[in-house]
Amino acid sequence: MDLNRFTGFVRRCADDYRMLVSGDRVAVGVSGGKDSMALLAALRHLARYHPSRFELEAITIDMGFPGMDFTPVREWCAARGVPYTIIKTDIREIVFDVRREENPCSLCSKMRRGALNDAMRERGCNKLALGHHFDDAVETFLMNLLFTGQMGCFKPATYMSRAGVWQIRPLLYLGEGTIASFVREEGLPLVPTTCPEDKESKREEIKLLIKRLQADYPDLKDKVFGAMQRLPLDGWGKGAP
Repeated sequence: MDLNRFTGFVRRCADDYRMLVSGDRVAVGVSGGKDSMALLAALRHLARYHPSRFELEAITIDMGFPGMDFTPVREWCAARGVPYTIIKTDIREIVFDVRREENPCSLCSKMRRGALNDAMRERGCNKLALGHHFDDAVETFLMNLLFTGQMGCFKPATYMSRAGVWQIRPLLYLGEGTIASFVREEGLPLVPTTCPEDKESKREEIKLLIKRLQADYPDLKDKVFGAMQRLPLDGWGKGAP
């Protein structure tokens, strides 16, 4: 899928859920993974012609994991005129060495999001674009259903009242496989994570479950995603928020 078509899906999602309006200054939280880099590339392209004329910049929270060099991301942004900031933190040390968390992902996520919110306020950004995609939404819905007995998922657009910023997820109409192909075709720089908890989460269990079920029900994910919009789940009705 080329850049124009990929960006078209991003725009349709953003417009369906009113994610972008005039005066927005959007920060993309760039982890160095394929999802955040694909999102950054698409929003950079979209910013050139979207009627909102939103401004864009990229922010990376360096959590202190060894061997993660964000120089390729910095060079990509510099070549395209995208402001880019790396915030160095001691999140890894706190979570793994000091706290020795048995389930580190939750605390790590909260600390990373807090650091992002602080960085956004300093730069006058009012919206944080996150790389959650179609598969993430389906997996999160099933995780809530199977592990908590509740029907729920993150919203396409969420106002975080404590931080005073909106979180938006413009990749929701694109699946993980499509995103991976797009990143390869565009030659986007990636920074592989060295987190020891990568691929060891409950989400990975759900990914494997979905893969097994799809052998018999190949349209499973489409049906779950469609049901979330038709119910609709809170915040999932088109035209929200």
